[in-house]
Amino acid sequence: MLDTRARKMVQPVFDQAATGLKKLGLSANQVTIISGIIGGATGFFVYNDMMGIAILLLWISGMLDVVDGTMARREKPTAIGTILDLVLDRIVELSVLIGIALRFPETQIVMLFLIASFVIGMTMFLAIGAVSENYGIKSFQYQPGLVERTEGFLFLTAMLLFPSAIIWIAIVFLIAELYTVGERFYQASKVLG
Repeated sequence: MLDTRARKMVQPVFDQAATGLKKLGLSANQVTIISGIIGGATGFFVYNDMMGIAILLLWISGMLDVVDGTMARREKPTAIGTILDLVLDRIVELSVLIGIALRFPETQIVMLFLIASFVIGMTMFLAIGAVSENYGIKSFQYQPGLVERTEGFLFLTAMLLFPSAIIWIAIVFLIAELYTVGERFYQASKVLG
């Protein structure tokens, strides 16, 4: 929701960052890989109870994830870039959730359900994108929903900031994620019939 509605307000910052990284000689795909490596490391820091570093790396990774897309649209998005972006985004999210599950074993059942909701959500997202004509600026049809990447990062950050409430935050996240799946299916069924 925030990715779709607030993007135009912050896009100038991402445009400047994209220009700066391009001047450094980096391609969109290289920035995607850097973003994935930085974000993928968050689970290590979560597991080792270094939440401040984990949160910082998570959000740097998220910022670079937006910048790589900005760079790709300036060039010509590639199929491999789209694949890298989607896969590395999931690795980042899974890194945090696995780190939480290992650091706080009492959360493992709810983390398992949350991971399952991510699988269902991404399957729905990709299935709709695969059968829909693309009308947007991304390399595939992007269907907005209640929970997009920024909301996910906000939930993950809240879990890291408030460890005593992880289970409750995760349950709300799970409900929001499943609502988004239903929302996307409903929207697609109206359009695709």
